[in-house]
Amino acid sequence: MGNYYQEDIECASRDQILAWQNERLVKQVQYVYDNVLYYRKRMENKGVEPGDIKSVDDLHKLPFLTKDDLRDAYPYGLLARPLSDCVRIQSTSGTTGRRVVAFYTQHDIDLWDECCARAIMAAGGTKDDVVHVCYGYGLFTGGPGLNGGSHKVGSLTLPMSSGNTDRQIQFMTDLQATILCCTPSYAAYLGEAIHERGVQDKIKLKAGIFGAEAWTEEMRRDIEKSLGIKAYDIYGLTEISGPGVSFECSEQTGMHINEDHFIAEVIDPATGEVLPDGEKGELVFTCITKEAFPLLRYRTRDICVLSRKKCSCGRTHVKMSKPMGRSDDMLIVKGVNVFPSQIETVLINQGFAANYQIIVTRKKNSDNIEVQVELTPVMAADAAFDRELARKKLVSGLKAMLGILADVTLVEPKTIARSEGKAVRVIDKRNLYQN
Repeated sequence: MGNYYQEDIECASRDQILAWQNERLVKQVQYVYDNVLYYRKRMENKGVEPGDIKSVDDLHKLPFLTKDDLRDAYPYGLLARPLSDCVRIQSTSGTTGRRVVAFYTQHDIDLWDECCARAIMAAGGTKDDVVHVCYGYGLFTGGPGLNGGSHKVGSLTLPMSSGNTDRQIQFMTDLQATILCCTPSYAAYLGEAIHERGVQDKIKLKAGIFGAEAWTEEMRRDIEKSLGIKAYDIYGLTEISGPGVSFECSEQTGMHINEDHFIAEVIDPATGEVLPDGEKGELVFTCITKEAFPLLRYRTRDICVLSRKKCSCGRTHVKMSKPMGRSDDMLIVKGVNVFPSQIETVLINQGFAANYQIIVTRKKNSDNIEVQVELTPVMAADAAFDRELARKKLVSGLKAMLGILADVTLVEPKTIARSEGKAVRVIDKRNLYQN
């Protein structure tokens, strides 16, 4: 299959994986203690010394890091190597506050490229493929990550970046792209645009690698049908490296975590208690091979489940489920936990596309949730389509899913702005209202 299906690593025994993790964790904890004053103080405040960490079983003794810590330490407070050893930075969007900046040595870049190469190989990629990358480039990790992975595999790489859909489709058809890499919402939009232009017969895509935002199984099936491909999930965070921390294989039942580079835990988000495999909680990562920006016990805020069930692909690294929401982005409406993915599931099951927005307001101490849903072009053109009946069915379906009443507004096709990056699903206006 090529150099980047690393069977000796990806299909290693559980004992071998633990041996790698134990050895690398012990070295990494000492390395971080010696080189990152910010984290050394955190360890000292908790009464932990490097010698207390002898294996993965001792991981729980270490303090957590959060995005707030990364913002407080901005820009250099968590850097473990001299700037002269660093060759690149990547950054988050900074939409929720001060930006998070991650640093990379050349060694870090090489390992990141390798992780993304594994993801492409797991999706069936080879050196004979044409990989069309329309994640954003620049500071965003999506474009550079899949670009580097594609180079490692030896595929012809189209570094398209996001935007200019006409150009995307032109290159996709002219150069016979076979693997598409972008956000799922943009993949859905490309599917719409390809069908509108009537060029679906000219598209030669066989697979898509989609990440950077939440998407449901229902949305996966819609994308696969629209583009005629198999759609694979990929996961990562700028803070940890970028896409490629984990990836789906042909079984499509979760994403294999690259356990030779990252140790995953799931914790109770309220108490910090480590939960056993199979229980839902917040995902925590420890980097055991990174040099410049090696985070220990970083709380991702993503809610998921870990599973070590045998996988038909032969890979033995633990799987994480598709994130079920975020502990910090989860909406609490009228005392009920609401995740956008729940709403998306109801919409798609009732024949709507994944084009919607959730608007939350508060007046007179009472929360109100409105879901604006686009009609599909077929619905809008059908004079016999009963919009009020469809709206009432959505209200009923959302009440059954969420346990609370949500207002539903049906809007015309393409009323809600399409996204070429991460889709904006939630608009929470409650802070604009006085109690």
